[in-house]
Amino acid sequence: MTRPVLRIGVMELRRRPGTQRDVHVATALPGLSITGAQVVDGEEIEVDAVLESIEGGITASGTVRVPWTAECRRCLEPVGGVLEVELSEVFEPRPVEGETYPIEGDEIDLEPLVRDAALLNLPLAPLCRPDCPGPAPDSFPTAPVDEATDADVPRDPRWAALDQLRLD
Repeated sequence: MTRPVLRIGVMELRRRPGTQRDVHVATALPGLSITGAQVVDGEEIEVDAVLESIEGGITASGTVRVPWTAECRRCLEPVGGVLEVELSEVFEPRPVEGETYPIEGDEIDLEPLVRDAALLNLPLAPLCRPDCPGPAPDSFPTAPVDEATDADVPRDPRWAALDQLRLD
């Protein structure tokens, strides 16, 4: 049985405080999506991090590169890019909920850290470009207004008092 790519052995780091280890990993993580943006299943997420042993834990600092796709919030055309998210997190044997990640035996699992970084930084309402005007009028036509028909419609008598109002 092979160990998952984002599960890193840290036994040597824990034995020698102050030592560092470079980690360069590319892997696919399925199921990363929020309201309108997503990481396409099968796309590789790149992790470049430095693990450093500190008193009582391990720090992970570096970057995560996440390719994403979505629809422009104005014109609904496809838009995408690559997020580059900075990491600086701590792994501890007894993690604090929401603040640090766990060291499990002599391994750390970077997957929860990478998932958190990706999901928290995916754009909620992306634009294809800052000056996107929205959908083309020919693509989404509206019903034509027939002014002659509007003039023939009788007015509601409840609004008749407003006809006498003069704003000079």
